[in-house]
This record gives sequence, structure tokens and C-alpha cells, in this order.
Amino acid sequence: MRQRNQAESVPQQRAQRLTYAEVRFDENLQDVIQRSVDHLLSLQTPEGYWVGELEADTTLESDYIFFLTVLGKLDNRRCIKLANYIRRRQLPDGGWNIYIGGPSELNATVKAYVALKLAGDSPTAPHMARARCQIHELGGVEATNSYTRLYLALGGVLPWSYVPAIPPELILLPSWFFLNIYSMSSWTRAIVVPLMLLYGGKPQWDLPPNSGVEELFRDASGRIPAFEWDRRLVSWRNFFLVLDRLFKLHEKLPWKPLRKRALRRAKQWLLEHLERSEGLGAIYPAMVNSVFALRAMGYSIDDPLTAREIGHLADFEIEDGDTLRMQPCVSPIWDTALAMFSLQEAGLPADHPALVKAASWLLDNQVLGGGDWQINNPGVEPGGWAFEFRNDFYPDVDDTGFVLMALQRVAYPDPARLEQALRRGTAWVLSMQNRDGGWGAFDRDNDSTFLTRVPFADHNAMIDPSTGDVTARVLEYLGRSRWPASDPRIRRAVEFLRRDQTVEGPWYGRWGVNYIYGTSGALRALETLDLHREPGCQRAAAWLRAVQNPDGGFGESCASYDDPELKARGQSTASQTAWGLIGLLAAGEISEPAVKQSVSYLLDQQRENGTWAEAAITGTGFPRVFYLKYHYYRNVFPLYALSRYRNMLEGTPEFEVLRFRPDEFPPTNGNRRSK
Repeated sequence: MRQRNQAESVPQQRAQRLTYAEVRFDENLQDVIQRSVDHLLSLQTPEGYWVGELEADTTLESDYIFFLTVLGKLDNRRCIKLANYIRRRQLPDGGWNIYIGGPSELNATVKAYVALKLAGDSPTAPHMARARCQIHELGGVEATNSYTRLYLALGGVLPWSYVPAIPPELILLPSWFFLNIYSMSSWTRAIVVPLMLLYGGKPQWDLPPNSGVEELFRDASGRIPAFEWDRRLVSWRNFFLVLDRLFKLHEKLPWKPLRKRALRRAKQWLLEHLERSEGLGAIYPAMVNSVFALRAMGYSIDDPLTAREIGHLADFEIEDGDTLRMQPCVSPIWDTALAMFSLQEAGLPADHPALVKAASWLLDNQVLGGGDWQINNPGVEPGGWAFEFRNDFYPDVDDTGFVLMALQRVAYPDPARLEQALRRGTAWVLSMQNRDGGWGAFDRDNDSTFLTRVPFADHNAMIDPSTGDVTARVLEYLGRSRWPASDPRIRRAVEFLRRDQTVEGPWYGRWGVNYIYGTSGALRALETLDLHREPGCQRAAAWLRAVQNPDGGFGESCASYDDPELKARGQSTASQTAWGLIGLLAAGEISEPAVKQSVSYLLDQQRENGTWAEAAITGTGFPRVFYLKYHYYRNVFPLYALSRYRNMLEGTPEFEVLRFRPDEFPPTNGNRRSK
């Protein structure tokens, strides 16, 4: 807890030495922080958690129209409102994009076109004609990704030969084999296992007669670019294309000796993973696929299991006037940890009722059951936190790291319970460290890059390797716990961060847009370890100063994932300015102009109600494929950054936190799986 009595006298002493303008600046800073605190506290639910909207692109609404049509549940009200939302997001060139300000994207445009046809829009309507022209410009329906083509095959408008083979027999491959479902990322696994059941049965739920896509082909031959051979004779792409053809030949055989066993295993896996979760993986694509798989296995729409899973998807609906939009998932654990962390930095006492109530809710939601992560990390007790309300099979390192940092500052009335939860969470996070020294999100050593060449890997997230931002999160927690940089686990992680840093100085951001996010997290983590004066950190800070916008803010578009030359280019946003400020504070001098300019930007941009406006998408799902807008980012990160600036300016001592010594968690490689 902050030493408040000592801290409160510092501004008074300091004010005596300040000019009138500087005093006004300080007063404005305090007012902005207080308004932000008041607003954030007003958003806490009676149960103790925070949850903001999670926004994505129109592929969700388009897929939902398709989903409800297949199930026979597309009522007129939802159809009209979903279609309204899709139409209003159409770009002037006729297409749809996957992030605000981005160009038209083929899959989003094809899905929107098909969905609007299902909603009753005539192909001859002007907006549909523009969409069709844009689809041809982007390569035609034949150039869409495998998941778009698979849905169209399920609807009977494309042949199954257009879909990459996803044979159920894959689930029989043991975990030690180089190709198995546990060598895929957790989200891919949750998406693909239901698709195995669909591919094995190849159901066809015929869409209305007017929903064909013949007019969307650019090449009448029907050639699928995804199945074209690599120019190099020997390559992983060609290897998997050969396998794809062999699997498809296998599909034509009258006798498939392992098929029944594989389907039983896939069904068992699916049914097990539907328990202890609010939908498979608690993410939209996997949940939709799981309902399709249940239908393919003979479960009726009214079966209690099917109805429950359909209900979980309906929970993602947000009705807004005459539109209806979908969330890809919900983020209460993440949002709650961020809110607590920012409020703590803003000076809320450790025993504040809001923090105690939030801590109690987080403790109730610690994952204490097994999950997929145990396959590559056996012999370890569970103890992490997931992203969503309930997703017990998939706790993740990033959420757990933030939760640990938020909880360790709370004066909880049951300290023994808090300590036990923190101890379990710390042990779990440490056990998830990869052999390269870094941390991934959901699995350990999930880094088989050759899998990115599998034909159905075109969602650009086939694996879950170590990333700089997740590694920084763990290091920040350990640094706040006063673990020394000499600890072998920290030393290996710091070496990973050094290797991961780009030549210019920034770090890539896997889960936030993009280099500003990655750089901010890495600098803050290294500061807690007292490594922020190293040349690499100073190079990163110099980069931040160089890319700061003239208005004092920072901005970066999702386009930087497609073209690294666009890193840190974009209009200033509140969340990215906060990230830039956090990085500068970690590596530089608090009085430097770049810091003052960023602070001024955030002060000037706050609205009367204590919030900041932000239209841009600054969160990342799958780079280059799927992006997320966290509606709380624009408020929690500026609050944290400004509070940290104020605390450093006033010389406020660091919060006292509950800590564990490194020797309480001795390093071990005993459970490390060799590959």
C-alpha cells in the first residue's frame, strides 16, 4: 500500500517552487485522474468485476446470419438488425474491412455479400453490385481462406473439394508425434476438432436457392490459389499439399479402418471440452463450429446440450437501436485486472471496497481444474486465470500475469486465501516458461513453425510461440516482486527479450497494436528489474521519441502488421499514447519534453465524464487476419499512465505488495518434454 501520509506532503512542498502555469498543470493532472477514477468505479458490476465491449469486424455478423440460417433460427428481427449493421460498415469501394481505416478485405467482403443475400438483398442492388466488383478485384471467391470455403461447402454452394482436408484421424496421432492437435495453438485446436467431425461426415445444409456464389468467381476454372504448389520442389508447403491430396484420396475409399474410432475420439474430446466452459474455448469461431458438429452428430436443435451452446453464442449479441452486432468473446478477467491495476496506481487504498470486491471475484474465478496446457506441461498443479467468465480448459499466461499484479496489492480480509491463490498462480506461470526463455499465451513450447504451412493454417495463428509482450508481462510481475535479474528464469527471459528486439529498437506486439504496445510492455518490465539503463532500452526509448506525433500522442494502425515500414504511423489514440508514455517513463527522464507532451495530450483529450474517445482498433486477435477493439483500453491505460507520471513526479514510494522469494519456487526441468 502507498505511504500516503508521506506522499501527500510532497505536492505541497513542490508547489512552493513551481510557477503558476506548472501549478495549474498539476491541478489539471489531479482533476483528470480523479474524473477517470470516478468513471471507472461507476462501471464496476455488483458482483465486483468490470467488463467492456469487445468489438471486431463484420465477419462475426455475417457468419451469425449464416449460422442462424443453417439452424433455422434466423428470425426477422435479428435478420434485419444484423443486415443493417453489415450494410452500414460497407466501404465506398464496395468491400468490407477487418479494422477501422483499413482496406477492403476479401473474406470479410465475401461473407458480407453471402450474408446479405441470405437476408434478402438482391444481387442486382447497387451495394451488392459494388461488393461483387470488389470481390473480383481482390481475387474472387476462389482466393478466400479455408474457413470461408468450408462454410460455403456446409451450405452446399461450394464442393468439398475446395476445402482443405481435415480428416478425423488426425486426432488419433499421439502427442509426441510431430503433427498432432496439441502441436497446434489452443484456439486452432478448438476450431479444428469440430471441423474434423464435419469433414468426416460432410453434412450439407442447403441454403436458400438464391444464395449461390457462382457470380463471385473471377476464374471460371475454379482454380484454388491455396492449393498451388510452392516453386521449390522440397518445402513444407508442398509436403502438406501432398498430404492433403492423399487425405482426399483416402476420403474416396469405401473402407476407412480408423474412421469410426477417430470420430468417437473427436466426439469425446468435444463433449468433454464443452463442460467447464461457456462454449468451446469461449470464442466465437470454435463455438459456432461446435454447434455445427453437434448437429452433424445427430443432436437436434432442441437438445439441451445444443440449446445451451446456442445460448452461449446469443450472449455475445449487442442490440443497439436498429442494429445488432456480435462480440467474438467477452473479457471480464482481463478487464477487471486492468481496472484494478490502474485504480491502484491512481491511489485507491489497498483495502478500498471496490478492490476487495474485485479481488474476491477474481479469487473465485481462478482455474483449479486441468486443461489442454497439461499435455506439454505435465505434473504441474493448475492455478492460472482465463480471459472469459468460464473457460477452464484454457487459462492463459497474459491474464494470469496481470491478475497476479492486481491481487498482490490488495489488503484482502482473508490473507491466507489470497496468499494461496498467488502462490498457485505464480507456480503455474513459472512452469509455462518455454525452452527459449520466453512465454507464449496458452501452451508451452508450442512453436513448430512448419505447421504454418498446413493448408488450413491461413488464419495466421497456427502456433503459440513465445512473444515479447507476454514475456514482458511475466517479467514485470516478477520484477515487482523484487526478484533479482540474476535468477536463472529471469535471465533466460531477458535474453529472449533482447533477441526479440528489432534493430531499430522497438518490440513487436503480438496481442496489441503493435510496436508501440510491445515496446511499452518490454520497457516497463525491464525497468522493474533495474535494467532500463541498458543500451537496448535506451535505443527503444529513442525510437519512441522519434515516432511521437507532433500533437504529443502516439498512434499506429493495424497496417503495420502487413508492412513493418508503417510501424508507429497513425493518428494519435488515447490507449497508444498511454503505452508510449509508459515506455518513456520506464526508460527516460520524467522531465524530458516527450513525456510532458504525451501527458499534455492525454490531459487535453479527456472528456468531461472522465473518458477518452477512441475510434481505432488497438487490440490484436490474429495478426493480419482478425483484430479487436477493447472498449476499456482508451480509459484504463491513460489512467494508469497519468497516475504513474504523477507518482514519479511526486516521488511517491512504490506500493507494498505481497511477494514470494525465488527460492520458494526452485527452477526445475524435470517435466520438460523433449522434442
